[in-house]
Amino acid sequence: MTSPVLHVRGKVLVGPHEVHDELWVVGGRITYAAPSAGADVQTVDGWVLPGLVDAHAHLAIGQGAPEELPDAARSRAAARADLDAGVLLVREPGSPNRASTGIGPDHGLPRVQTSGRFLAGVGCYLPGFAQEVTDDELPDAALRELAAGTGWVKAIGDWRGDSGEGWVLGFAPDALAVAVRVVHDAGGRFAIHAIGPEAVEAAIAAGPDSIEHATYATDHHFEAMAAAGIAVTPTLNALLMARKMTEQRGASPEELARIDEGIAGLPARVRTAHEAGVTLMAGTDAALPHGQVWREIVSLAAAGIPNDAALAAGSWAARSFLGLPGIEEGAPADLVAFDRDPRESLEVLATPSVIVLDGRVIERMPADV
Repeated sequence: MTSPVLHVRGKVLVGPHEVHDELWVVGGRITYAAPSAGADVQTVDGWVLPGLVDAHAHLAIGQGAPEELPDAARSRAAARADLDAGVLLVREPGSPNRASTGIGPDHGLPRVQTSGRFLAGVGCYLPGFAQEVTDDELPDAALRELAAGTGWVKAIGDWRGDSGEGWVLGFAPDALAVAVRVVHDAGGRFAIHAIGPEAVEAAIAAGPDSIEHATYATDHHFEAMAAAGIAVTPTLNALLMARKMTEQRGASPEELARIDEGIAGLPARVRTAHEAGVTLMAGTDAALPHGQVWREIVSLAAAGIPNDAALAAGSWAARSFLGLPGIEEGAPADLVAFDRDPRESLEVLATPSVIVLDGRVIERMPADV
């Protein structure tokens, strides 16, 4: 089926401070040259962004993917919820399975970058969720997941100890560094889950492309990340969910107090990361229903970074870091339009007026009432 010609008018937000009045979509791609006369043209009006990004989502788990469905159907249902919300790029840093591999515009769904299965040290993650490997097994396991996924590998750098006395390293720092190196040599990218300061330190030394959470990172850590070009996905809402889960399993007052300390310090850490020049990305983790990355973007702004920076974490900056073009000549037309300027009112991200994936206007599924 031939993609329609679209005339996109209004305020096209190429970047936070670069605004164009119009563009065209011809053959599924963006152009600033008007097509020849006689083309059948569909008009799109509004404040237009490149497709939103959820840089840390687990399509096979979390809210919004019915548990009774098979793995592949669950992942597609979650991706459909993202699509209907204008989230046109999803990075899945780990999954209990590989069901998300292959999801994309060819199936009428968002572009998905998946790292295949979680890689964790033995006994260092949720039971049954990860492929558990030793330090010596980690590099080969990483290469297998790279081959099975779409460009990324994810390792769990630390996990809460059974005693509740803090965070335990999942892998020796040297083992992480070797795994990152072999994945990079194979042309892949590497994400490391790191909560506590010791794991953050080990992750920085290993040299991955991104660190997930970085909950107890210090000012020094953020400076080092910025210097090394390591991005951070803070997943602010995920820590609130983790706190609730920890309380439900009967954690001690001391353990809950440590989590509360982490929650209280998150806004300052987000501001420090931003001021240090770290690339921040918005990610829902499993804390928010699929399709609600806008809430994480709002949370980033509430932490004290400028609206433009919070919006970039779920659009321009995230797309660029993940290797996808934004609104530029010849790029695939992944666009989302709003009735108001999202830079001024981030909450408008919850209600896109038009969604365009790969040059096609999306007919959204009816919302549950």
